[in-house]
Amino acid sequence: MSRYWSELARGLSPYVPGEQPQIPGLVKLNTNESPFAPSPLAIQAVRLAADDTLRLYPDPQSTRLREVLAEYHGVAPEQVFVGNGSDEVLAHAFAGLLKQAKPVLFPDVTYSFYPVYCRLLGIEYETVPLDGEMRVRIADYLDRGGAIIIANPNAPTGIALSRAEIEQLVSARADAPVVIDEAYVDFGAQSAIPLIRDHPNLLVVQTLSKSRALAGLRVGYAIGDQALIEALTRVKDSFNSYPLGRPAQAGAIAAIQDEAYFQQTRSTIIANRERLTATLIQLGFEVLPSSANFVFARHPSHTGQALSAALRDRAVLVRHFSGPRVSDFIRITIGSQAELDCSTDALAAFLGTPSPG
Repeated sequence: MSRYWSELARGLSPYVPGEQPQIPGLVKLNTNESPFAPSPLAIQAVRLAADDTLRLYPDPQSTRLREVLAEYHGVAPEQVFVGNGSDEVLAHAFAGLLKQAKPVLFPDVTYSFYPVYCRLLGIEYETVPLDGEMRVRIADYLDRGGAIIIANPNAPTGIALSRAEIEQLVSARADAPVVIDEAYVDFGAQSAIPLIRDHPNLLVVQTLSKSRALAGLRVGYAIGDQALIEALTRVKDSFNSYPLGRPAQAGAIAAIQDEAYFQQTRSTIIANRERLTATLIQLGFEVLPSSANFVFARHPSHTGQALSAALRDRAVLVRHFSGPRVSDFIRITIGSQAELDCSTDALAAFLGTPSPG
C-alpha cells in the first residue's frame, strides 16, 4: 500500500471483474459475453467512424444515439441518458439519485458492484435477503429504507421479477428513487420502461454489452423521467463530459437499428439456455430459473469451487462466487452450442457420468 494513497483509496475494496485469460483453446463462459459477433451494420459503422474526424471531440450529449434509443423505446430524447457502459451509468445513478438520507436498499445476493459504489461514494446501504428460492420479494422493500436498486433479472441468480411486481414497488415507494438494472432483460424478462410514463421515481438502466454483443464498445444507457436524467447529466458533466467516442456512438446507433439481427441472436441464446438447463438437470444439477444469458446451478455432491476447478482443468472457464449462500453455485454463460457441449461433456467426465449429448 503506497504511502501516497488518499484515505479514500486505502478504504476501497474494488469490484473484481471476470477473468480474461489468454489461454489457447479455452472455452470462456465466465463473463456473460455474447457468443455472436456484433451486428455487421454496427461493425461497418465503427469502421466508417474511424476516420480523420477522430481528431475532434465527439458530441458530448450523444444526441443522435439518444434520439434513436428514444424512438426505439417510445420515449422522448430528454428521457434518455447514455454513458460509457452501464457500469458508468449506474455509478452516476448512485451519486445523483441513490445517495439519500436513508440507506439505499438492494438484495443480499446481487451485482457485486453495488456495495463498491456505496463505499466509493460514502453511501449507507442495507441488503435485503432473497427468499429461500433465491428470489427478490417485493414486500420486503415496501416499508423500509430509502432509495432502491434491483437488478432484473437478478445477477448472478438470473431470476426475474414481472413488470407487475416492479409496478407494485415503484407505486408503493413513490417517495424514493427506484433504479431497475436491466442488463439481462432482453433474454426473457419484461422491461420496466413502459412504467416510466406514470412513475417519475423510476429509472431503468440497460446496456448494449450483452444482447447487442458490444461489450468491447462500452455503451450503456438509462431511461426515466426528465428530472432523473438531469441528475445523471449533472453528475456526468462534473466527471467526464465526453463519455462516448465517435465510433462508440456510431456502432451503438447501428446496433439498435438492426432489429432483425438482434432478434435472431437473442432467440438463439435463449434456445441454447433452455437446452443447457435441461442437460444440467440430467446431470443431477439444481438450476435456478433463468431469464438471463447465463444459468446459476449447483450439484448436491460437489462444491461450486470444486466444479469450477474441474472445469478449468478441462479448459472450460465459468464463474464461481465465494460469498454466503452462493458458494455452492457456478454461473455458466450461454455460449455457442459447441461451447456448451464442451462444458457439459467436461462436467459429465468429472461426475463420472455418461455425457447427455
